[in-house]
Amino acid sequence: MKKARAKTPRKYEEKEATPPVVEEHSEAYLTQPAAHTVAMLGMQQNAQFRSVASDNDFIELIREGVPKEAMNNLMHKTGITNTEMASITHTSDRTLRRYEDEDLLPQEQSERVIELARLYSRGSEVLGGLDYFKEWMNTKLIPLGDKKPKEFLDTSLGIDLLMKTLGRIEHGVFA
Repeated sequence: MKKARAKTPRKYEEKEATPPVVEEHSEAYLTQPAAHTVAMLGMQQNAQFRSVASDNDFIELIREGVPKEAMNNLMHKTGITNTEMASITHTSDRTLRRYEDEDLLPQEQSERVIELARLYSRGSEVLGGLDYFKEWMNTKLIPLGDKKPKEFLDTSLGIDLLMKTLGRIEHGVFA
């Protein structure tokens, strides 16, 4: 009588493959804490803003529109004037003044308001306070072609340039 041998898998025998699973926290993809940006907009009590926790949430918020009240709060905290904000958002001062606080800004203006809030939040973190960052924004800088950082706020690329400059400052690279 033959004994049945236990079947051992061959070296190259195909096994049932399990797909690789990689779990990552969505926070790993945030460029900066969302709570600081929301605080810069002064909208912590707004239910719409309380749910903002990731870049995807900011994208949805931009698409829906940011309330004019958030822009007013940002202007108050940063010292940006109505005239400057009109230039930054590519609209007229008169048009901005016509909006009521609860009115939602158009997508382009909403995006610029969020970008500004993120920039000022990051700048105050890197330079040790909002007052220091506001002073930096009004100082002519050689790495920026002897221009004030505030002069770059009217384009997304300009804001991105300032974010990268802050990153270099944070890591000790000043030139």
